[in-house]
Amino acid sequence: MNISDPKLDIPPHVAETVHAIALLHAEHHRKSSLAERIVDRITTSVGRPIFLLILMGVMALWMAVNEFLFLSNGSAPDVPPYSGLELCITLLALVIAVMILISQSRADRFANLREQMTLESALLTEQKTRKIIELLEELRRDSPGIRDRLDLEAEQMSAKADPHEVLSAIVEVTEQGISPAAPQS
Repeated sequence: MNISDPKLDIPPHVAETVHAIALLHAEHHRKSSLAERIVDRITTSVGRPIFLLILMGVMALWMAVNEFLFLSNGSAPDVPPYSGLELCITLLALVIAVMILISQSRADRFANLREQMTLESALLTEQKTRKIIELLEELRRDSPGIRDRLDLEAEQMSAKADPHEVLSAIVEVTEQGISPAAPQS
């Protein structure tokens, strides 16, 4: 379905945002290597319940075939305690663990990109909000119909926040084990 589809009942600015996010995902997918995309698909398949059912079925079949061969002719390729099956399952577990780590590493790169964009967006929003407050305060001071008064909260809100000071405060509060809640007014 197209974002600009008139059947969608969303405002244009929301459609633009959805489109930008879709482009971000597409760019991340485009930049990934073929091997990463293959590993992601396999990892996704391994993470489904059907994989567990198939794995259990293969193990049961392995044991049944070996038991049948042992009972019919007295020898089997893998007799109980099924060391061959254990080796196969161990190797499969190792491969799955490595594939999960590869997929997680790729997902972490994308998460870091999203975090960076969120931080940049928050800083830009803070700058815009600060400017709006400054303009409103200036309008209030310049408007003859509005009583001129000192608004400390508006003055504080229009001041630029130093990211280093904010980070230091967060670290200090976190180290003290206090929940960083908003201050009470």
